[in-house]
Amino acid sequence: MTLKRKLIADMLMKYINREIDLQSLVSWAEDMLNESDFENGSFDLIKDILAHIGLADVHEFGLSWDDCYEYLRRLGYNVKVELIEA
Repeated sequence: MTLKRKLIADMLMKYINREIDLQSLVSWAEDMLNESDFENGSFDLIKDILAHIGLADVHEFGLSWDDCYEYLRRLGYNVKVELIEA
């Protein structure tokens, strides 16, 4: 499987929107690091982001909103937050 920047962005958005929990995101990132080929021209970027996500379950590292925002920006996306009444 070739891992593309879009899939990483989609997984980060699932985490931000609480569709998956942190442990699921961390496990996914670790699996992708070990099992995937990376999109051409994006090896260093993808490896760096996945490595950081893979450490997010360690207390000293974590995964903040700012981290997610920065990863999405580096992947080529602008983030806009909208409030929707429940």
